[in-house]
Amino acid sequence: MLHSAFLGDPNVITWIHDWVPLIFMGALVVLVGLTMRMIPRTRPAEIRPQETPPIAWGDIAGVDEAKDELREIVDYLRNSKRFRRLGANLPSGILLHGPPGTGKTLLAKAVAHESGATFFSQSASSFVEMFAGLGSARIRRLFKEARRHAPAIIFIDELDAIGTARSGGAANREYDQTLNQLLVEMDGFSAKGDVVVLASTNLLEKLDPALLRPGRFDRHIFVSPPDLTGRESILKVHSRNKELAADVDFGLLARQTSGLTGAELANICNEAAIFAARRDSDQIEMGDFDAALERVMAGVPTRRTLSEHERRVVAYHEAGHALCGELLPSVDPVHRISIVPRGVALGYTLNLPDEDRHLKTREELIDLMTMLLGGRGAEELVFGSITTGASDDLKRVGDIAYAMVHEFAMGNGIRSMKVAPETMSETTRRVRDEEVRELADQAARAARTILTAHRAQLDELASTLLTKEVLERPDLEAIMRGIPQAAPERRGSRHLGIAAATAVDPARPASAGE
Repeated sequence: MLHSAFLGDPNVITWIHDWVPLIFMGALVVLVGLTMRMIPRTRPAEIRPQETPPIAWGDIAGVDEAKDELREIVDYLRNSKRFRRLGANLPSGILLHGPPGTGKTLLAKAVAHESGATFFSQSASSFVEMFAGLGSARIRRLFKEARRHAPAIIFIDELDAIGTARSGGAANREYDQTLNQLLVEMDGFSAKGDVVVLASTNLLEKLDPALLRPGRFDRHIFVSPPDLTGRESILKVHSRNKELAADVDFGLLARQTSGLTGAELANICNEAAIFAARRDSDQIEMGDFDAALERVMAGVPTRRTLSEHERRVVAYHEAGHALCGELLPSVDPVHRISIVPRGVALGYTLNLPDEDRHLKTREELIDLMTMLLGGRGAEELVFGSITTGASDDLKRVGDIAYAMVHEFAMGNGIRSMKVAPETMSETTRRVRDEEVRELADQAARAARTILTAHRAQLDELASTLLTKEVLERPDLEAIMRGIPQAAPERRGSRHLGIAAATAVDPARPASAGE
């Protein structure tokens, strides 16, 4: 009764009508304010030259071409009058692209240190937000700060996070607005001043074409994995502050690390120091580098126990790889064979190239597939059955055979053009599938022929592996003594053909024609 009387009071009803809407609106304003405070705010990360890690040009090796390109930007920022007198303008943007770990971010840090300009570093992912307009606002704020501190450098890491080709769909509208703002800031009505944009990406092919045109990113610098000389220089740079033994051979290490990037080489140097510290040694020896290389490339030794039959299968598998690799002249010489389980692998065969090579012929690729299939061929020849141990070899063979037909036009049919999969007819697709299978089968037949012709060496390699577990180059040469080998200067430079590896009968000397 009292509650009903209270609600029926005219003064209470008037108060409710007057104040409840205001209270509701006030609560709504407070809620919006709290929500805005919870929105992440990322300000441009300004890194002044004296605060950056002291990375100079001498601290970077293996990327001489990229360093030469970036030195021009440093010279312009240091002495712009000399360039402007001749009418030269500062490039709007420089895009560093290449595989991960090749030193793109390291080059940007060196530019910041050498130029003396104000350096702004920002990850492209920090511009990506679910709230509409925040990404473009952060782009505007970043360029505004850079122009205020000109001459300045803006470094955007992993540009593909905001620079992928625009789709125009509603689901990607915020990404497109952020990219549009970046395009406007780099080449719009606003004065750029002495501001250069450095960016890095691993996915150049996915970037929007508008970003890549002149006026935005004027220069595209490919930062490739280092060559033989570059790898040796990188190893020396990362070992400058380490105590090294006299037996450390950086030239041999550079040959063993073909295809590795600067980041991986730095990791090898660090792992070698860790191995030396575990031995309580004052110096890093060549054995520490070998152990570090095995750990990086093959994995950590495992304690899994194999049965005697499994050890024999693994030994013959790796012996098959090594025998085919040793007898095929276009395949890199075998450096080490191991049946010690590491990581997911039960064994491995390490081939050591004499030099870096960038082109391969059709015959050389077939020889490579033959070497890869030598392990499975040895299993089938000796035990009459195959196992699951060749799964990685089969995948690599499939990738090589597919690329030979579809990417390099090295099949038996179409050899004069590359046909895109989306425009390929069903007949062409069927023919190409048959060519891929025929290339792999050709390599498998060659592997069986080599292994059958040199069964005695295969058995000796496997039995020695079972005894020693690890074979080095001298051990392999002792077993292969008496078998004619390809001359070192002919390996990887002139293809002698599979026949050169199969025509030699161990029971008789080779003729001049062989």
